[in-house]
Amino acid sequence: MNIKSELLESILTCPHCQASEVISIEVGSSYHLYRCHSCSTILKPKSGDCCILCSFANRDCSSSEQNLAA
Repeated sequence: MNIKSELLESILTCPHCQASEVISIEVGSSYHLYRCHSCSTILKPKSGDCCILCSFANRDCSSSEQNLAA
């Protein structure tokens, strides 16, 4: 049985070097740590954000979208 996961694409911008890259994650999941491919800085969510997408990407993670819909 093949189960396809829906992917969420977002553009993540490093606050240290301003490099941007497109990342894809499964809907319903989130990243809590991420290493910038350009400068190797480890990104962590800002205080009050649930993940790095909510802190540094052009769109929030699907978890926060689901929370807003509730």
